[in-house]
Amino acid sequence: MSSIEEFAIENDFTLLRIQNESENGQLFEKQVKTGIIQFYFNVKGTGKFLFNSGSYQLELLEEKSLLLYNPQKELPLHLELAPKSWVVAVLISIKRFHALFSSEADAIPFLSKDNLEKKYYGEEEITPSMAIVLHQIFSSQANSSIKSLYLKGKAYELMSLFFNKNEDPNIENCPFLVDEENVQKIKKAKEIVITKMAEPPTLEQLAEEVNISLKKLKEGFKEIYGDTVFGFLLDYKLEYARKLLDSGSYNVNEVSLKIGYSTGSHFIAAFKKKFGTTPKKYLLTLSK
Repeated sequence: MSSIEEFAIENDFTLLRIQNESENGQLFEKQVKTGIIQFYFNVKGTGKFLFNSGSYQLELLEEKSLLLYNPQKELPLHLELAPKSWVVAVLISIKRFHALFSSEADAIPFLSKDNLEKKYYGEEEITPSMAIVLHQIFSSQANSSIKSLYLKGKAYELMSLFFNKNEDPNIENCPFLVDEENVQKIKKAKEIVITKMAEPPTLEQLAEEVNISLKKLKEGFKEIYGDTVFGFLLDYKLEYARKLLDSGSYNVNEVSLKIGYSTGSHFIAAFKKKFGTTPKKYLLTLSK
């Protein structure tokens, strides 16, 4: 399954969640008017931007961000994502962006008077604290009445972290995250539990497999992904189950077994708690 979800934060300030969970590359397109600053954050996977009908390409690498700005011409979104890739985008007008920072805007390179009328491109690393916010944006399960407020807060938080990398509050709170080796171990742990979701290892086994202490595994996973290991896994499994049902290729029992439930009633209860309906009723809505 692939999707591009759009959330209006404010006028001329938009958040996009772009996701390709299919087995093939997918092209995502959107018109973007002149004077819009575009931020792209690659949460996982790879992608490339296509410009001038594909004659010029720009790679978007995993755990990297790109800032694109051209005040002279439109830069429509033509983003080709590899399978299993997630990207968060923030599109904001130059006027709205100035308002976010007011007097501090002069400290931002491409907002200097010399650069204001020039096109600008910048690639940056995604910091651990930014990664936390990006995963929270993707895993947001807030109900519809507060979802827009939640995502608005996360969009502002992401912007503040992007321009405040040297004063990373999460690194102060969790010195463990300063160690890039440990961050990579936590990410490896996440991939292991996803790969083995039907029969996941215990926390002790997982910590041993990625060569990290149990305490650091628990603390680090919570810092980076905003949830416990098994809280994250349950959420991932249920989202995966929903996509399997969406495909129309599996019945409820098959999906239940595929994600590791030996008892169908437990799967049904978990699915209903997350999505507010049973898998069977969900399938019926798809056929309407």
